[in-house]
Amino acid sequence: MNKPLFAAVAAAALLAANVAPAAGALKTAVFAGGCFWSAEHDIEHAKGVKDVVVGYAGGASASPSYEDHEGHLEAIKVTYDPSQTSYSLLVANFFHHIDPTDPDGQICDQGPSYRTAVFVADPAERAAAEAIKAQVAKELGKPVATKILPVGPFHVGEGYHQDYARKNPMAYARYRIGCGRDAALKAVWGR
Repeated sequence: MNKPLFAAVAAAALLAANVAPAAGALKTAVFAGGCFWSAEHDIEHAKGVKDVVVGYAGGASASPSYEDHEGHLEAIKVTYDPSQTSYSLLVANFFHHIDPTDPDGQICDQGPSYRTAVFVADPAERAAAEAIKAQVAKELGKPVATKILPVGPFHVGEGYHQDYARKNPMAYARYRIGCGRDAALKAVWGR
């Protein structure tokens, strides 16, 4: 992580520190990062992450499904231990595993349900997310298309989508390589 991004993360962490949860309490964060298989795969091993569930967020339907989730984004709900990581670090991690400049989706997954977003639950999360987004825009020298949206209901996806990369490593590898995800992210982030 570069120094300006680290400074933004640190500043956002200080803002969030005033509302830190009690010791041992887990928190959640919701992100939409294109294909939820990749979003789950890319963040599940981050420090402090205890669980990641894929599903749908941001829409009006009371019961979205993979076959019918119009208006919803494919999303992940991350359960994390705030004594091991901060919300700001998770947001920075999330941004560095997507192309935040693409307004229409992610890599080979294009369309409304593949757009990116950080869902925020309160003013401290909004401040942290906005600070990281601004730093990412500065770092990339481009506008960031990822939306910062209020969190709403998260609808858990179908069982066969949960832990897809772990349960189906060959199929997921074919998808990821065929999509060109790693090459596209390297082109965005230079790593």
